[in-house]
Amino acid sequence: MTVTPLGIPRRLLEFTLDGQEARVPEGSTILDACRAAGKDIPTLCEGDTLRPKNACRVCVVEVEGARTLVPACSRKAEPGMVVQTGTERARHSRKIVLELLASSVDLSTTPQVAEWIKEYEAKPDRFGPDAARLDEEPKVDNDLYVRDYDKCILCYKCVDACGDQWQNTFAISVSGRGFDARIAVEHDAPLTDSACVYCGNCIEVCPTGALSFTSEFDMRAAGTWNESAQTETTTVCAYCGVGCNLTLHVQDNAIVKVTSPHDNPVTHGNLCIKGRFGYQHVQNRD
Repeated sequence: MTVTPLGIPRRLLEFTLDGQEARVPEGSTILDACRAAGKDIPTLCEGDTLRPKNACRVCVVEVEGARTLVPACSRKAEPGMVVQTGTERARHSRKIVLELLASSVDLSTTPQVAEWIKEYEAKPDRFGPDAARLDEEPKVDNDLYVRDYDKCILCYKCVDACGDQWQNTFAISVSGRGFDARIAVEHDAPLTDSACVYCGNCIEVCPTGALSFTSEFDMRAAGTWNESAQTETTTVCAYCGVGCNLTLHVQDNAIVKVTSPHDNPVTHGNLCIKGRFGYQHVQNRD
C-alpha cells in the first residue's frame, strides 16, 4: 500500500487580485494565486523544484502600498493585500526587461518568449547593433551536453540545482561582475576537469536552452529537431532500485533526450548520469 503524506492542512487566506476575490492556501505566492486564477504571468527564472531567485524580474506585479513592483514568484500572498497584475507600470516594466534580455541574449530557444515580446510590444532592436552581447561559441567539451552561454540569462537555476538545493556537487557558480558575469565551473576549466558528475539536473531547470543535450544541439544545428513530432513516454529507470521516473522524448523512433517528472515524489525532476544519459542500450544507433 502506498502512503501519501498529506501534511498539516493550511488555512485559506483572502486577498484581492485584479479586482476579484482570491483565496489561496497560506504560504502560497502571488504567482501561485495568478496561476490558480488562470492568469498568464510571464516568468523565466522561477522553477517549480527550486526556491525563487528573483533574478529575471519578468513576473513583477503591483501591490497596493508597496513602493516598488514586487516579483510575483517569491512574494507571499497576505490577507487583505490588493494586487494588480496588468497595470501600465507592471506591463511597462516587463516590456523593458524583455527588451533588455532579447537585445543581449539569444532567446530563440526560450519557450513562450516570442509570444511575450509580441504581447508587450517589446522592441529589442531599439538598442541598436552595439548592444552588449557575449558572442561566444558554444562549449562542446564532452559527449553528453552543450553549454551555449549566448543563451544564458544568469537566472542561477543551474547553480542552485547543482548546489545545496539538489545535487550538492557545487561544480558551477557565477564568475565575474557586471557585464563580465557568467556561469562557469571552478577556475573556468573545461567541464571534463571540473567536479561535474553529469547528472544533467542543470539542463532540467535551464529555461532558455543555454544547456542542452548534445543530441538536441546537433539536431537543431541540422534543422531536424521537431518537438511537435516527438512523443513522451514515462517509465521507470532500470539501473537501480530507487525507482526514478524517466520521461523518454522520442522522435523518428529514437530517444532524443530524457527528462523526469517534476511532481514525482522520488526524483522531483532530478536524475543521475545513468538515468538521464544512459539510454543508448535500448536502441540501435549508427
